[in-house]
Amino acid sequence: MKLVYCCTALLFFMLTLTVCLGGNILVFPAEGSHWINMDILLQALHSRGHNLTVLRTDKSWYVKENSSYYQSLTVPVEKSLDKKFITKIVADVIDFERGALPFAHIFFMTVSNTQIFIEAHNAVGEFTTALLDDEVIKKLKNSHFDVLLSDPCWGGGAILAKYLNLPLVYNVRWLIAEEAHLSVAPSPLSYIPITGSGHTDKMTFIQRVKNVIIHVITQAQIAIVISQVYQKLCEKYLGPDCDYNQLMIDADIYLMRSDFVFEYPRPTMPNVVYMGGFQCKPAKALPQHLEDFVQGSGDHGFIIMSLGTFVSEFPSDLTEMIAAAFAKLPLKVIWKYKGERPTTLGNNTLLVDWMPQNDLLGHPKVKLFVAHGGTNGVQEAIYHGVPVVGLPVFFDQYDNLLRLKDRGAAKILSLATVDKDDNFLKAIEEVLTEPSYRENMQRLSRLHRDQPIAPLDNALFWIEFVMRHKGAAHLKAESYRMPWYSYHSVDVVLFLTGAVLLLLVTAVVFIRCLCSTLCKRKVKRD
Repeated sequence: MKLVYCCTALLFFMLTLTVCLGGNILVFPAEGSHWINMDILLQALHSRGHNLTVLRTDKSWYVKENSSYYQSLTVPVEKSLDKKFITKIVADVIDFERGALPFAHIFFMTVSNTQIFIEAHNAVGEFTTALLDDEVIKKLKNSHFDVLLSDPCWGGGAILAKYLNLPLVYNVRWLIAEEAHLSVAPSPLSYIPITGSGHTDKMTFIQRVKNVIIHVITQAQIAIVISQVYQKLCEKYLGPDCDYNQLMIDADIYLMRSDFVFEYPRPTMPNVVYMGGFQCKPAKALPQHLEDFVQGSGDHGFIIMSLGTFVSEFPSDLTEMIAAAFAKLPLKVIWKYKGERPTTLGNNTLLVDWMPQNDLLGHPKVKLFVAHGGTNGVQEAIYHGVPVVGLPVFFDQYDNLLRLKDRGAAKILSLATVDKDDNFLKAIEEVLTEPSYRENMQRLSRLHRDQPIAPLDNALFWIEFVMRHKGAAHLKAESYRMPWYSYHSVDVVLFLTGAVLLLLVTAVVFIRCLCSTLCKRKVKRD
């Protein structure tokens, strides 16, 4: 009987300990594919006993109001980054890319992109304002959160963390409009390619010139967005002395959705934690209808095509061309597509609204992934060792695919030329028949998997670390708090230059005086 009591008491103690160790986490997410990988992180945190509260608007596209593993707080807004807004942007980008003239991309990045950024961030600013002005902020203050987990591609999370005085963890690859390393780590532009440059880390002189120009344009866009949206919010809710540029980079931990199998080697910082491929996992069994379809491919295998979260359909002429090219292949094709059924679609091609992408990429019969180049898809392809034919649409997608191409694991097509001279079909046949593409991708897969700790476990450890220690101030470099002229030692260079000039002037004056004195003595003697 005593043994039963002891076991019961021990079980009660263990359950109580689990509850006590569970943290209280506030989440400021982004929509679309960013939410998809944030959601994976949230499910893992919930499984470890943490309580999660997710902030969303009443027009949220991906972030659902009801969930079994988080509670949501919904804030009403007039504007939002909804499906209609994103779909229009993607359609405009596709039209531009197909008809772009040489050097037109610089104009597009400078003018059109800036307006798009401002409009998008204004919607985020409205959400942040509605949140801080709403009764929900009182509930947040009384909820005693341990940490705020935010996606910093939208800038409201940093303001909310400061307002609630919470430690801040970023689930990040993008900080406003630039790759986050550029804001927090030394980033020599001589070998670190800027997103949109289309360069590797081995640049010619002309490419370095272009790299610098694009960097200046990106910084100007970020400065405009910050001044027009986030700095105003800072001054309104945090006081006139608050500098958003400082606030933005002052996160305790950067959970970087990248690693150095995918990314080029570069300087980094102590509070940057790499978790590239954290969403990847061994493949599960396919739904029966998909398994039956891929087994029907025989020895040829199958291809999957997905253009990600935002691109559900292409212009009809492109769609017809792609369908016709697939119809000429002996392989089966599973194509994630929501538009009108192409008239040239072959019997070997299955159109689906949704696909278990990770499980399909991990299937032994998969031969090729036709992808747009989003970070999630690229990392899943690396994890499973599946070569890629890339069809980038916008933002970082070309640069992501370029990293695979540079390592011999992908072939890239452009929207401007994909429908010319059977380029699409030729690219697929090249990657299927040339063994080096698969061999190189499988080498990357082996490198990615050979880690001392799984990327997801690494991310969870550092989130819990911040909760246990109320932040991670000891990992923040002093550079975060330094003005630009001190960081780059401009003041030191000016001081030393002035000191040297002063010494030279003093020496010249002394020599002139000495010469003048000697000359006067000589004149007197004569």
